[in-house]
Amino acid sequence: MSLREEMELMCTCARVASHKMALVDTDKKNSALLKIAELIEKEGDGLIEANKLDLAAAEANGVPGAMLDRLTITKTRLANMCASLRDLTELDDPVGKSESWSRPSGIEITRTRVPLGVVAMIYEARPNVTVDSAALCLKTGNAVVLRGGKEAINTNMAIVRLIKKALDECELDPHAVELVMSTERESANILMTMRGYIDVLIPRGGKGLIKSVVENAKVPVIETGAGNCHTYVDESADVDMAIKVAVNAKCSRPSVCNAMETLLVHSSIAGALLPRLAEEMKKYGVEIRGCAKTRVLVPDAKEATDEDYNTEYNDYILAIKVVNSCTEAIDHVNKYSTGHSEAIITENKENADRFLKEVNSAAVYVNASTRFTDGGEFGFGAEIGISTQKLHVRGPMGLPALTTEKYLIRGNGAVR
Repeated sequence: MSLREEMELMCTCARVASHKMALVDTDKKNSALLKIAELIEKEGDGLIEANKLDLAAAEANGVPGAMLDRLTITKTRLANMCASLRDLTELDDPVGKSESWSRPSGIEITRTRVPLGVVAMIYEARPNVTVDSAALCLKTGNAVVLRGGKEAINTNMAIVRLIKKALDECELDPHAVELVMSTERESANILMTMRGYIDVLIPRGGKGLIKSVVENAKVPVIETGAGNCHTYVDESADVDMAIKVAVNAKCSRPSVCNAMETLLVHSSIAGALLPRLAEEMKKYGVEIRGCAKTRVLVPDAKEATDEDYNTEYNDYILAIKVVNSCTEAIDHVNKYSTGHSEAIITENKENADRFLKEVNSAAVYVNASTRFTDGGEFGFGAEIGISTQKLHVRGPMGLPALTTEKYLIRGNGAVR
């Protein structure tokens, strides 16, 4: 059997499972999520051992430290996965939510929310994506086909084995969660072309992965993830607050898509801010790349190029530019941003309101870190991705984003 034939069979099984899952009630779906959490807690040591195999291979292949962080499973991260699973059971199930109205013709119309069907994921070395994606899809009555990166294949296999076991024990179709075993590039290419099997494809990863999926997929795609995120420190900003927020946005976890990559600083506050900020960033080993004005204030900074301002580093590297106005900052953000998350640090309400209105990104903050762009932090329980496009959803994608609308019309011999 060829790889395409294997994947067609897998997707066919997922399609059949999606029809069954669409009919499962909320209590039974929640029971499955609780069972998954129970098994992860029970067999966590086995997951960590599988993860060690992936980490060893990744280190041998020279995978950067920031990516190793994304790949790593710890007891704390397993506990967080289980907490997210349990949190999801407390959230409203959007499936079946409806509203009705009548028309003069005599027809009664009900608009109701239904599952998307079969969701496919192509993603890189993030085992937590495996759990989050499966959980969100199961809660919303979807089936999911997962194609993770080669760096996490052993971890993903171990996780999906537990998920399938939980579904079987809860008398649900285990084919509702499928993992593509092949990590060859061809398997991703095939998944992108599975019209008639896949209802929507969601890529999660770096700029290259997302670009490849968007340009080559023959199934509907929701573009997610790429995060060239900015923080602008306005002239009226509180310097202590600005340093605290900037350090958190860059250093708390630089490998994720909501981490700050570029800091913009108003010229009138740059002298008070940048030398102090540079000292704080040094504590984390951050490499600063700056404009000419930045390098006067931070002599150790390297020269920033246009490409630096256009780059999502996912690493301890920060681009800095000194600007002369809020308008210049907004223009810079809208030119270089990937539409993910941006922040302004300011005490000026007018500038704050301008930034909120004029910056064209999914999440825009005032006096807060971009690291809050996250399904859990937004109260969604978890997320299947952060959409940087405008259709069919935008921002962190929680449960409602994995449903669509269906119209149910009743009449009594009505004709037009």
